[in-house]
Parts: sequence; structure tokens; C-alpha cells
Amino acid sequence: MRFALDATPLTLSSGGLARYTDEISRSLASQFPEDEFVLMSDQPFALPCDAPANLRRGDVPRNYLERRWWSWGLSRALARSGSTLFHGTDFAVPYLPLRPSVLTLHDLSPWMDPRWHHAAQRVRRRAPFLIGLGIATMLLTDSEAVRRQAIDHFRIHPSRIVKVPLAASTHFQPVAAPSTGPPYFLYTGALEPRKNIRALLEAWREVRRTYKVDLVLAGLRRADFPELPPEPGLQILGEVSDERLPALYSGALAFVYPSLYEGFGLPVLEAMQCGACVITSRDAAIAEVAGDAAVRVEPGREMSEAMLRAAADPEWVSRRRTASLHRAAAFSWARTARRTREVYDEARKRFD
Repeated sequence: MRFALDATPLTLSSGGLARYTDEISRSLASQFPEDEFVLMSDQPFALPCDAPANLRRGDVPRNYLERRWWSWGLSRALARSGSTLFHGTDFAVPYLPLRPSVLTLHDLSPWMDPRWHHAAQRVRRRAPFLIGLGIATMLLTDSEAVRRQAIDHFRIHPSRIVKVPLAASTHFQPVAAPSTGPPYFLYTGALEPRKNIRALLEAWREVRRTYKVDLVLAGLRRADFPELPPEPGLQILGEVSDERLPALYSGALAFVYPSLYEGFGLPVLEAMQCGACVITSRDAAIAEVAGDAAVRVEPGREMSEAMLRAAADPEWVSRRRTASLHRAAAFSWARTARRTREVYDEARKRFD
């Protein structure tokens, strides 16, 4: 069987969409060597590192008409490849329902607060059309919280949408972190309005009045997020390579993720798999991922109190680190790939 996946997120240098597309395509190919998996995009992209032989690059637009990718070109490329199903990894599937398709709906943030997404107009217009008219045969969400939200928002029949949790890459493991330098709290991810960075800064400043603990922000600053002025103890690293992240997670006094809303919260799981003490918001999807292993707090006093506890109580941090490792062991990309493949089969049955 041959399946095609949208490779457009692989044109991004970092972020959850790129991570998801990289991991799910490689894991599917590894778990199902008898099948073929084709990555397709109308934009140049790099194949995942160490891609199995049954994961390959697909066709590209051949003429002006095929550059109308979603309405025409992708369907032509799929026909030439002989693919039996298309998996839209980023809120989209071909507009012509000529074969079964699966659409991953990572979250509903584009429809919740206009301030969260300054450039999501196309997604806001396109996805409801693809979902409402049944052009996407089946839908995936990363968490049960988003699944329930999507059922209510788009009026989806519950049997048509399936929760398939994600996982952290296997290279996220505890490593020996350098002992030099001050202790630090860590945040990883985009600097954008939805992530509630302002609340994190305020809580950290409260802690810093008593303890000389730095705050490290690792991630790209999005255009709609204001540049942060320098201040003592604040380290703004920008985009950080995957090779550097395990050491950052492992060495942190605590990983703090105050996001207002998530579809899954992959950085939380990455941090846990590296054995970090984790402090998060009370977002429902993050709660599914972290369970009781994380300290879930409201912005403001609760967050600063948890960070103060991390700075003052090494034994408490150690217990949290152990809980993180136990929790992270419940997730794997192999399990995610097998469950995704089951949804492919269900989509084929429904289309037939």
C-alpha cells in the first residue's frame, strides 16, 4: 500500500508542525516496511534524517496549472504516484475528494482568538470547508480535549474524529548538563502571544528578588510578538538546534510552560523525557500529557510560588524529575504510528 503525507511543514526550520511531520512519516515507514510513504509538497523540503528506504520524496508541480496545488496539482501528483490515501499533516487535504484522506487538526487556536495568529486567514477559511463538506474522510487530533472541542465547534460526528497522542523524539534523553553558570528556568517554543510569556516573565521576576536564577527563552520570536528589552538574568537564545535541547532541558532547575492553550504541548513531553521538573498552565490538553507529573498552576501567584519552591527545595525538584521520566515512558512514536495507520484503514473503508 502507498500513502502520501503533506511535507509542507518540513519547509519550516523548527516548531511542532515540522516535528510532527518528521516523526510521523519516519515512524510510519519504520513500523510498516511493507508499505510505501511519499512526502509531497509544492515547496522545496528536506527529507527527514535517516529516512527508511520506503519513505521517499513525491512529485512536484509540472506546469502552471499544477501550481494550483491544493485545488489541482496535488491530486495530479497523487494519481501519478499511485497513492491510495493522503494524510494532511497541517490542517489541509486536496480539495477534490478523489481518494480517502485524513486531516490532522492539531488545535483550534486559529478560531479562538485573532490575536494568537496574525497569518492564519487561509486556515480559518479552508479547514471548516474541508471538514464540513466531508472532503476530509477522517480527522485526527493530538488530544481528547481538542477532539471534544472540534466535535462541538465543527459539528463532527464522534466516529469520524480520533485522538492519537504524539510523543517526544527518542533523542530527548537526560544528559549531563554543564555545572558552570547560574541555575535557570527554561521555556522552549515560539515567542508568540498564545504562550503567555508575559506571565512567565512576571513570575520569574518575583523569584529573582530572592534567588539569582536566570530565565532562558529558547525559540523563534514571531513577528507579532514584541522584542523583549535586555534585563539581568534574562537569556534569549532564539532558535536552538535539536542537538542542544536535551542539555538545556536536563540542566534546567525547572521547565516552565505557561501556555494559554495547546493542542498537545509537545515541549512539555520533551522536557519530561529529559527528566526535567515541569511547571505548566492548567490547559486541558497539557493536563492530558503531563498527568500528575507536572505542577499545574494559574498565571500569577501560583506560578511564582511553584518557581520559588523549585529554587528553594532540591528534594522536591528531584521527586518531580523522577515523576517526569515515569510519565514520559507512556508515550512513543511507534505507538502513534500504529494508531495512525489504523485510522488510515478506517478512512479507506469509509471512502469505499
